[in-house]
Amino acid sequence: MTRSARRTRRTTRTLQVAGVGAAALLALSACSSSDSKSDSSDKTKSPASASSAPKLSGTVTVFAAASLKESFTALGQEFEKAHPGTKVTFSFGGSDSLAASITGGAPADVFAAASPKTMAIVTDKNDAATAPATFVRNQLEIATLPGNPDKIASLKDLTKSGLKVVLCDKTVPCGAAAQKALTASRLKLTPASYEQDVKSALTKVELKEADAAVVYKTDVKAAGDKVEGVEFPESANAINDYPIALLKDARNAAAAKAFIELVRSAEGQKVLTAAGFLQPTS
Repeated sequence: MTRSARRTRRTTRTLQVAGVGAAALLALSACSSSDSKSDSSDKTKSPASASSAPKLSGTVTVFAAASLKESFTALGQEFEKAHPGTKVTFSFGGSDSLAASITGGAPADVFAAASPKTMAIVTDKNDAATAPATFVRNQLEIATLPGNPDKIASLKDLTKSGLKVVLCDKTVPCGAAAQKALTASRLKLTPASYEQDVKSALTKVELKEADAAVVYKTDVKAAGDKVEGVEFPESANAINDYPIALLKDARNAAAAKAFIELVRSAEGQKVLTAAGFLQPTS
């Protein structure tokens, strides 16, 4: 083989190796580009898939203590606005009556009671799907006629002869709390009537069928100028915790959970405290 032929052969091999190297570099570049696009695509899709949640719809049935009427109605409207296609319906009343209805099979998704004792009626029958959580507290106040014509200034003043005073029934949380305050003060009071829930007791005063009633601060505030409120120190020893729970036979559990979350959220607490409720201690 001549020297010229050998040089030509070496040049050909060099070009072949270079060609193979270039091809390999191109392949690696293509793979890297493809992987980069794939990673980018995955990163773009990930947040969307992570944040996607089932759309809430349908009716949420809430059984709630009568004292929650104004604030829960407002929260129900906010919930429906935030979740188009949902509807929140309420049944307000005495917590003991509501609890009895639930254990008796009444269809409901959420129960918000005015005391742990009335919530226990439901939990003792295993009709709650979640452990009750305290979301607010409430304190008693005396509701008098506008201008307080009878000059009521204390719990003891309610025992005056000739004064028509209304209390909630002893089985209702507001009635049990009133009785606790009276017992602690060693006062005996015979009311003109016992009412089945706090709104009924307040209405007696609003209609001037009673001179005074022992109700919650939230109810006095909701009544506006229809009544006048009188605070009494003994009420500090009879504050009621309000628990809320998802019910076992909830027909719309997803929306019910979301409503409970709203009630316990900062937004929900803002509505409730504005109505006069106290925040939970823990």
